[in-house]
Amino acid sequence: MKYLVLMYADPAATEAMTAQERAEVFQRHDALHQALADSGEMLNGAGLAHPRDTTTLRWHGDGVATADGPFIEATEQLTAYYVIDCASPERAREIAERILDFHVVAVEVRPVHDAFGMGGT
Repeated sequence: MKYLVLMYADPAATEAMTAQERAEVFQRHDALHQALADSGEMLNGAGLAHPRDTTTLRWHGDGVATADGPFIEATEQLTAYYVIDCASPERAREIAERILDFHVVAVEVRPVHDAFGMGGT
């Protein structure tokens, strides 16, 4: 089963991180990427640009409205994602727990019911 693992962090806290803290975060993610690649569970993933670089489009009955910035104002914003393919919801949550730290303060695990471009079914 495929799962989308959404990572949330405080962009201001990310910008304030020291070089050492950034290196620690990158090392942890690199190790997780390698472990999931070795197990065949990692399909893809990406870090996302700063929320201030976001454009939000909303449908209104009479057309589309756009706004600069994220969908909602919040301290924690979506900053990265993985798409994983693993055996169970428990395994997906186990993987997600490895992401949480002082930087990624919330992780959402959501089953993917319809996929394309990721191989397999």
